[in-house]
Amino acid sequence: MTDAGYRRSAKSPRGEARRRELLDKVADDLGQNGLVDFSLRRAARAAGTTHKVLLYHFDGPEDLLTQAVLQLRDRRITRAVTAAAEQGGSLAARVRSMWPTLIGEESWVLDQAIGLAMYDAARYADLARSASRQYLPTLLAMCPDDWDEQRRTEVAELILGTLRGFLIEWRTSGDAAGIEAGFAALTRALEREEQT
Repeated sequence: MTDAGYRRSAKSPRGEARRRELLDKVADDLGQNGLVDFSLRRAARAAGTTHKVLLYHFDGPEDLLTQAVLQLRDRRITRAVTAAAEQGGSLAARVRSMWPTLIGEESWVLDQAIGLAMYDAARYADLARSASRQYLPTLLAMCPDDWDEQRRTEVAELILGTLRGFLIEWRTSGDAAGIEAGFAALTRALEREEQT
């Protein structure tokens, strides 16, 4: 068992800064090399430290993996929100503008994380649940301000579920024409929703 005083220093401002620095490096490695063969030792090499230092700052390899995936998702969401803000216009146009970000840099790793959650839900279900918690506030914020909470939630969940389906289709079949047809239908549905 770790000495409580020793472990407490990990929560100091300096300890938190070090933890963020390590997490950034591990997330970068994950973004380049994916989840296959992820281990504490590989993470330590990527972070330029030892596995013991990582265990000091994280609650084991699964916690480190989860935190690194969350970090990659935060990056992806930031890029998607930026693309949507630059696009402006209708909700449909902003959602469509997010697609290149969703299939772009580091996206394959995040899709692997969802696959892990489906493959071994007992260990990795939180990776899928956390994706919803991370994306829904962004999608809710994109909905018109004059919509009530229930309507915003329903539309945000529709968008999230549809985009997840498109991502699975993209990764498994690469059917760009099918995804484009789906986007056309989603765009029409969102435009009708905004007009009512």
